[in-house]
Amino acid sequence: MENSVKVARVKADLTQQQLADAVGITRQTISLIEKGKYNPSLKLCLQICYAVHGTLDEIFWIEEEDFE
Repeated sequence: MENSVKVARVKADLTQQQLADAVGITRQTISLIEKGKYNPSLKLCLQICYAVHGTLDEIFWIEEEDFE
């Protein structure tokens, strides 16, 4: 799943490990999310948004045509 987690994390001046610690998952999972190879639950998406001070729209929104 395409997302802007890495951009938001860097803007928030967090390492992958710091973000992982903030939301209670592993650094490897953050890496997979950033690469689009892991689809986080809505709860995890929200936790990430809160940790990087972003919104779901900014970080996880995908346009309908991108599903095709």
